Amino acid sequence: MNAMQERGHREPGDPLSTPLAATSSVLLALPPAARLGSEWRPLLRAAAFAAGKRMIDVAGASLLLLVAAPLMLSVAMLVRARDRGPALIRHRRVGRGGTPFTCLKFRSMAITADAILADLLAADAAAREEWSRTRKLRNDPRITPLGRFLRATSIDELPQLFNVLRGEMSLVGPRPVVQAELEEHYGPIGTAHYLLVRPGITGLWQVSGRSDTTYRERVALDIAYVRQRSLLADIGILLRTVRVVLSGRGAC
Repeated sequence: MNAMQERGHREPGDPLSTPLAATSSVLLALPPAARLGSEWRPLLRAAAFAAGKRMIDVAGASLLLLVAAPLMLSVAMLVRARDRGPALIRHRRVGRGGTPFTCLKFRSMAITADAILADLLAADAAAREEWSRTRKLRNDPRITPLGRFLRATSIDELPQLFNVLRGEMSLVGPRPVVQAELEEHYGPIGTAHYLLVRPGITGLWQVSGRSDTTYRERVALDIAYVRQRSLLADIGILLRTVRVVLSGRGAC
């Protein structure tokens, strides 16, 4: 019996007495990448990217809200005083995985914006074609004078920092869209890519011309971002966003 014990014999009730248990104990001692195998490494990298991106989102949004709080309060008061009505608008947008969420923005349009748009599209074929192609209007009669300034400086999007903190958006990602836009413009491939990530306050489209691009180009930029996303790319987009906002290029 002593000889058997010296050779490492274990009683049947011992949890390491079976080859499977012994193999498991060896695997658990290995680093995660070696234990899981090369086919799992992309998933590990994706998980690490998601965790790093969320940390940047929370830290960045918290810092920006702290710095921008006086400006945001002033804008809210100014919108209510000049244009009457609520300072914020709440639009339903499609989030990651198809989950809808309420996207926040400072109101830049007249209270009767929906009626103004309907009348314009019914009477103006050129405006109707432009709206169908880009979902935007260069000479949009719905936008107030203050709203035009808020849009040109992207101040209207500052409330979306709360969406970032709630996990509904990211600092960087595709522009948040409504379900009708996905169905009409994105197609199966574009939709699949869009749904993989959180929509962003800024993104590749915003630093690549914004309203100077067609809707097809915008979808292509969203797909390119999702396929090539990385923390380094996000940081680059954030830095380019500052330059674009200061220049006002492509604002509408």
